[in-house]
Amino acid sequence: MSTKQKTIKREISLSGVGIHTGNTVKMTIKPAPINHGFAFSRVDLEGSPIIAAKAEYVVNTQRGTNLEKNGVQIQTSEHVLAAAVGLDLDNLLIELDSSELPIMDGSSKFFIEALEKAGIQEQDAYINEYVVKEIISYKDEITGSEIILMPSEEYQVTTMVDFGTKILGTQNATLDKISDFKEEIAAARTFSFLHEIEMLLENDLIKGGDLNNAIVYVDKELSPRTMEKLKKAFNKENITIKPNGILDNLTLHWANEAARHKLLDVIGDLALVGTRIKGKVIANKPGHLINTQFAKKLAQIIKQEKRNNIPQYNLNETPLMDIHQIMEVLPHRPPFLLIDRILELSDTHVVGMKNVTMNENFFVGHFPGSPVMPGVLQVESMAQCGGVLVLNTVPDPENYLTYFMKMDKVKFKQKVLPGDTIIFKCELITPIRRGICHMQAFAYANGKIVAEAELMAQISKIK
Repeated sequence: MSTKQKTIKREISLSGVGIHTGNTVKMTIKPAPINHGFAFSRVDLEGSPIIAAKAEYVVNTQRGTNLEKNGVQIQTSEHVLAAAVGLDLDNLLIELDSSELPIMDGSSKFFIEALEKAGIQEQDAYINEYVVKEIISYKDEITGSEIILMPSEEYQVTTMVDFGTKILGTQNATLDKISDFKEEIAAARTFSFLHEIEMLLENDLIKGGDLNNAIVYVDKELSPRTMEKLKKAFNKENITIKPNGILDNLTLHWANEAARHKLLDVIGDLALVGTRIKGKVIANKPGHLINTQFAKKLAQIIKQEKRNNIPQYNLNETPLMDIHQIMEVLPHRPPFLLIDRILELSDTHVVGMKNVTMNENFFVGHFPGSPVMPGVLQVESMAQCGGVLVLNTVPDPENYLTYFMKMDKVKFKQKVLPGDTIIFKCELITPIRRGICHMQAFAYANGKIVAEAELMAQISKIK
């Protein structure tokens, strides 16, 4: 699997009907830049407001996953998001001229076809992926629904469905690798039970429904009154029940199509986490509510871990580079050489450290009687780590100088005091090109994050 982010090559449009609103909607899916993620835009509203596909915006899950931000709504987002994840995409802007996405045939099939027609292209940035290291679970004690996420070498999903009805029974579905989504899951259509359909009709919902975009399992006797309502709602002269318990003459794609569609929904809803997942999901009796509740929990865990993911190193071990080796690479010299050791170094990241002593020149006057390491020098230290990373790409680093180009999104969280040991971790945001290093940098001390910044540095050959 590629380590680069992906989007589509060109925009593509589809039209259809919202299953609940009955409104005709035009949906245009557009390429989006790196680190954009998935987002929706309501082009029918003033200013074309954008709602990021994030779990924090979920407001209702009764009949699909619905998002809302500042009064702007997006309805039934899960099927197109599942298609995007199923095709290994990272960045898309989805424009709508109505609140509800088109239901199409109730699956992700048509969205898959459209995205493939638009073409897929790699982008010049590495993927954002959450690697599951320990079991994470969420359970609804009332319904008994439960989702478990555990470590795995790739993104896998298993769903177990048991609605306690004879007609549906117990079904399972498994997706071992995301590349199988198109063939194994995408065409699985949404389903409902007859008693649910009756309730929806009573409340003037499923205005866009027909027998081609929803499997209806008949779990109760079909009364003449209900029969007439269904005929009217689905614009059919005759409604029948086939021996397999399915309303009208719809043919199942798979015997376990219901479980496969639930798996599709899980993938679409967990796209709201906002990052790729490297782990195995086991969902028992999943639904949009528990899916999105779990997505919210996971998003918070990822956010917290990202902020507090303090690298653990045995400082007694021989470092990858000591101070002498660092000076062979970096042009900086004391007192402006602000890193003591390099602990890790790869093509995409670097980890360094500094022991902060009372003898540091910068403590003189900052502040008298209460010495604090200046924040700007913490940023400089991170930039020097980035300098090691970028100079590692040339065979003769001694012939280059490193220049600080830009810093953005700089935040200072904790004071750095004499006696502290700072760990610096820098990861590439985009690949190194023309000697330019664009990276996300963090500084940690005393088990806490003390500073973070988005930095850019460039090396230039000495004339």
